[in-house]
Amino acid sequence: MDFSLKQLAAATLMLASLSAFTSTAHANITPQQNAAILKSFADASVKDFRQFLGTLGKSELAKSANLGPAISAFLDNKTLSAEQQNEIHRLLGLYARVKYGKAATETLRELVAIPTVRVDGVPQHENPEFLKIADKIQALAKAFNLNFRNVDNRVYEISLEGSGNEVVGIHAHADVVPVTPENWVLQDGTKLDPFKVTLVGDRMYGRGTEDDKNGIVVALYAMKIIKEEKLPLARNFKLLVDTTEETSGDAIPYYFEHNPTPNYNLALDGGYPVVIAEKGYGTVMASFPRRTAEGKGAQIVSMTGGLATNQIPGASVATLVTDKPAELAASLQKAGSEYAKAHGGDFSVAAKVEGKDVKLTVTGVSAHSSEPESGVNPVARMLDFINSLDGKVALKHNPITDAARYAADNWGLDYLGNKLGVGFADDFMGPLTTSLTYVGQDEKAFKLAVNLRVPKGKTPEVLQQQIADKLAAWSKKNKVAVNFDYKIAEPMYRNPEGEWVKALLAVASENLGMKHEFGTSAGATSVHELPNGVQFGLARPEVKYTGHNDNEFKTVEQFQLDLQIVTEMFGRIGQLPKL
Repeated sequence: MDFSLKQLAAATLMLASLSAFTSTAHANITPQQNAAILKSFADASVKDFRQFLGTLGKSELAKSANLGPAISAFLDNKTLSAEQQNEIHRLLGLYARVKYGKAATETLRELVAIPTVRVDGVPQHENPEFLKIADKIQALAKAFNLNFRNVDNRVYEISLEGSGNEVVGIHAHADVVPVTPENWVLQDGTKLDPFKVTLVGDRMYGRGTEDDKNGIVVALYAMKIIKEEKLPLARNFKLLVDTTEETSGDAIPYYFEHNPTPNYNLALDGGYPVVIAEKGYGTVMASFPRRTAEGKGAQIVSMTGGLATNQIPGASVATLVTDKPAELAASLQKAGSEYAKAHGGDFSVAAKVEGKDVKLTVTGVSAHSSEPESGVNPVARMLDFINSLDGKVALKHNPITDAARYAADNWGLDYLGNKLGVGFADDFMGPLTTSLTYVGQDEKAFKLAVNLRVPKGKTPEVLQQQIADKLAAWSKKNKVAVNFDYKIAEPMYRNPEGEWVKALLAVASENLGMKHEFGTSAGATSVHELPNGVQFGLARPEVKYTGHNDNEFKTVEQFQLDLQIVTEMFGRIGQLPKL
């Protein structure tokens, strides 16, 4: 009996979507009413969506929010108005939290526990950890009665079939940026395991909680709900789980060499409400060839920075060798304290003796390189400080001091390209940003990367030529041996048209209480070059993004809200008669 009633209700909902949809329809349920509904079900167990609606329909909450007509029409299998249909989808999102909130949180824990980071010399598709997460996602898809394909261990495809030919691609990624475990310490001294979700207050700490295993989880559970409630879809959905988003970015192009491109593409890997523009991603990689140290004094033999070009670390550590370590440490400490005070005081410089060496540490605030303003870059400050020691603390000249001079002269502590004279901005997309991030060294060279985020206003070719000309002139004038490698991508800008983006904007802005405005992002996602590609969450633009940071976290409340919003989105986008 339940089966046939669900089918009939689903058919009624589909007919309503095909006949009564208008772009101005709203759900007319406020975030405050959402919260009240959730609170009323806090200690209740629900069997299915119809039972959830039946219970809610008898409550005073339903009367105060005027939800009775929509609920009655749905349960009685009558035609719904456009607003009623949207109200039902809003309630479907709330049902997702009530029914599967705890289960989804546990699934997030399980995925975070798999350390899907790049391993040097091992292709991502051969990395055992990616084989492990593929098996886990496949098991979830099977349990949720969803179709699963592992496309050569590059992309994991989970399908939810509808009646039409259109395909909506939902993009998330399983890989995460590397971690420096010793930096995962809270202010009270609590040490965290980056690959174990640790709940402190409302925060779930762990690598991937924000970027982007949360996106995989909420999409899977949204698809599960649509499937088990037998809600009809006018189009097909494919959840595409990328494995190289944080590194080479070649998995999605590989997938599309062998599979058709979805007609519409949503990345659950950016910002709310709907992001229609992404800055172009760029890198200026400077390589300083190894050479014999010259001069007198201590020698810097190593330095740390970001482990990836898109990661501003929380600290940078330089190791110095000297025959007078205590004296050197004292001199560096004095100079470092003065430097920090003179440059804002929002970071620290510390020097201490460790064995026969001296460890110099600059501690800032970690950040995603797309948002340098949200952090305090210790790499830039370490290099600028080292360069400022000339005449104060004797240092032998080597590739690291060459890099310090290069960084201080051309980039400084500025992250807008103004030091080099290449800064510009777009009124909508914002400014060019230039962040010193990755530091690496091998037997051949010391490498230093500047990560660029490029808005509209200059073509990549023009910007690259401007940077190259200025750096070549600097290198020639200062007689510093350095090799440069440039990669700059085009920014993305979409002209937002169609009912689908109107619906996306309504779902996100109404649930989050945000302005009904399209957004822009400095972060590039896998939809950057795909048709009808936009970001749909899962980060709030007014809150600091913690992906790529030490102590990355997602709050329980926001994770549950993401589950609610994405479930509502699947239902609403799935049933629009025309996108």
